[in-house]
Amino acid sequence: MIRIKTEKELVHIRAACSVVAKVLSSLKGEIKPGITTRELDAFAEKQIVTLGALPAFKGYRGYKHATCLSVNEEVVHGIPGNKVLKDGDIIGVDAGAIVAGFYGDAAITFPVGKIDKKTEKLLRATKKALSLAIRQARAGKYLGDVSAAIEQHALKFGYRVVRDLYGHGIGSDLHEDPLIPNFGKAGQGPQLKKGMVLAIEPMFNLGGYKIETLKDGWTVVTADRSLSAHFEHTILITDGDPEILTEIKD
Repeated sequence: MIRIKTEKELVHIRAACSVVAKVLSSLKGEIKPGITTRELDAFAEKQIVTLGALPAFKGYRGYKHATCLSVNEEVVHGIPGNKVLKDGDIIGVDAGAIVAGFYGDAAITFPVGKIDKKTEKLLRATKKALSLAIRQARAGKYLGDVSAAIEQHALKFGYRVVRDLYGHGIGSDLHEDPLIPNFGKAGQGPQLKKGMVLAIEPMFNLGGYKIETLKDGWTVVTADRSLSAHFEHTILITDGDPEILTEIKD
């Protein structure tokens, strides 16, 4: 069942999403060659707590960190550790926060130092797909409209969307109905209604769409070890344009 959020619930969801946006904005200045993913995670956790929230991922299904930090061929759920970032890498930073029992969730794939044009194109296209999907997230439209917008943009560039991982509803739980595929047909699926809160998250691979999970039980990588990019926003369906709750303010 897809829950419609009350105005009271939305106050807390907006607050959690604001924390996530501020943390991602702060992390941008910390991502550089020579830093470890463990150091980035510690920085993010400190920021989340300082802003009056709880790290949403820490303790979730036994996960021990505040962020998921996925480097290069890692699609999502990369575990922070001793990995040192180097010039030309990309890192997907997925962060979540809890305020008064309600969640916010967003992700950005950042370049590390100077990346090549092929990689830059992948990041730009994945980010654009998120924007195109959000445009479709309007009351009266269908979930398939959101999914189709993502897949169609990927195909323009010859990229493959990850088919075994999904966006999701979000609110008093980190993952709620509906599941939001990154592929689909317009006009199909549940109809979108005012008050729905969705976490939309396209994932584009340079190579094939297949993925696998490493022995750590968390880190998802491309099966062919090609690069992968991931962007995510939490949004609210309104009477008009969707509201991007995790939008980073300049």
